[in-house]
Amino acid sequence: MAPVVRALAARPHEFHPVVCVTNQHQEMLDQVLDLFELRADHSLHIMTSRQTPGDVTIRVLERLPPVFAATRPAAVLVQGDTTTTFAAALAAFYARIPIGHVEAGLRTYRKDSPFPEELNRQMTTVLADWHFAPTAWARDNLLRAGVAAAAVTVTGNPVTDALRWIAGTVGDGAELLPGLAPTARLVLVTAHRRENFGAPFVAMCEAMRAIVERHPDVELVYPVHLNPNVQEPVRRILSGVPRVHLLAPVDYASLVALLKRCTLVLTDSGGIQEEAPSLGKPVLVMRDTTERPEGVEAGTAQLVGTDRERITAAAERLLTDPAAYAAMAHAHNPYGDGHAGEAIVEALAAGLAARRMTA
Repeated sequence: MAPVVRALAARPHEFHPVVCVTNQHQEMLDQVLDLFELRADHSLHIMTSRQTPGDVTIRVLERLPPVFAATRPAAVLVQGDTTTTFAAALAAFYARIPIGHVEAGLRTYRKDSPFPEELNRQMTTVLADWHFAPTAWARDNLLRAGVAAAAVTVTGNPVTDALRWIAGTVGDGAELLPGLAPTARLVLVTAHRRENFGAPFVAMCEAMRAIVERHPDVELVYPVHLNPNVQEPVRRILSGVPRVHLLAPVDYASLVALLKRCTLVLTDSGGIQEEAPSLGKPVLVMRDTTERPEGVEAGTAQLVGTDRERITAAAERLLTDPAAYAAMAHAHNPYGDGHAGEAIVEALAAGLAARRMTA
């Protein structure tokens, strides 16, 4: 959302952006705000240990209405597919404030995969007044769901804006991996999805270990999510394995630096499926479904599930077949031209003007 906030602030005669955060992952949040030279105007302080999606929903619905009352916004923008996104949209609906959904229209059409993100975004679609779709495929999903065509704008994804801006300011992450050989091939891992907890996560970790053991010139770096369901299998299976680097969660600038340095990405995450292709990095998606099939269709990403052998076989192909690697690395990036923030603000301005004319 940072590129959208910056684009709003660039039009001070029309907009005054007010940033409200939940304070989940506060240290990481502070780093991102600093990186984009932003500040939070309001903080909901919802983070508690071992909270559930229900806990988050309740606290957002309790704590966001006073912010609305104090700021009287003309519109509320929410982004993505988190529980906060849905709960904030619901709170805005109850307050009769129009809602714009950034990164709208992503779908797997399986409400349990990813959980709870798939249903969060579908419910946000029902609540939103304006839908800022990153791609034509996402737009078509919205139209099939009955959203009026006039309410949908294909803008690209602001994650591409953010990535391009930060990539030009960071190095190659050498400070994160001291002693890494210049010729080493780095595999970057991001994995933390709730639906993969348990046996799937064990298989994923075993695949990571096998990939490193089969290739002496490969090193694996994994900023490990703090959730105990992630920490336990990762530490048990990968801790102490030569050429495996288990890091604490890194800030966004460090993640971009690692993306620039890596050879390929293993992930069960969402946004990195869009970020990695922007830097020409093949992505193996350790899930059975993806709400970003454009990358799979374009050839920048491949769905490999959570089976140990499927993951290792896909990685083996990329690490041993230069033609296969080049085909993914040089495929067309379908996620935008780096100007999504400006496109979203332009569409929002038009939408607000239309509402004023009909009021």
